[in-house]
Amino acid sequence: MDQIKTIVSTVTEVFIALLALAIVASLLVGADNMAFLGDVAGNITQLVASLGEAGLPGLIALGIILMLFRKD
Repeated sequence: MDQIKTIVSTVTEVFIALLALAIVASLLVGADNMAFLGDVAGNITQLVASLGEAGLPGLIALGIILMLFRKD
């Protein structure tokens, strides 16, 4: 079970690093020039906006997402 947790943690860290890279690249060159990644910054903005519009359920969902990415 510990090996599975380690693998999932490592894969999650890789995806977070790739997401950060995609955000920076999208902001530097523009979403129109990122055909293989799309509008990463716009998608994150839409996600945050939809969580904000959802009220309490959105706040709960945000708390759960943050708990998943928290380091122990």
